[in-house]
Amino acid sequence: MKKIVSVIGGRNCTTEVEQLAQELGKKLTKVVDILVSGGLGGVMEAVCSGFKAGGGLTIGIIPSYEKKDANKFVDIVIPTGLGLARNVLVVKAADVVVALSGRAGTLSEIAYCIQFGIPVINLGSWDIPGTISLDSADEVVAKVKELLNGKN
Repeated sequence: MKKIVSVIGGRNCTTEVEQLAQELGKKLTKVVDILVSGGLGGVMEAVCSGFKAGGGLTIGIIPSYEKKDANKFVDIVIPTGLGLARNVLVVKAADVVVALSGRAGTLSEIAYCIQFGIPVINLGSWDIPGTISLDSADEVVAKVKELLNGKN
């Protein structure tokens, strides 16, 4: 079975967070097969950009019905028309979720992970009990690899 990571984070982000997301995306290609995101801008676009640059396949589960709303680095667009309710699909698609800087939408996705028992790694996002807080893209990639090691 393919190994899937979802990366969540804000539609708007700083240049620093954007660069971190791109770096993370590129490095994640070494340990997972598919990257899922909310498919829009900010963290989602930056991580998709990095993952594609590393040769990976990206899926964007977008809130609207319009495929054109996805960022240009999404290979497979899943238009839901669900608005923020699509957040549950973004996290349920994954074996592991990585949370970067974001606001209420990111917080809701973290809450879904905790409810569903999906491991969630916090990289500069909400510091919440039940998440794994790490400080760098390299640490995240190593932890993702460790968490997926026992999965088929």
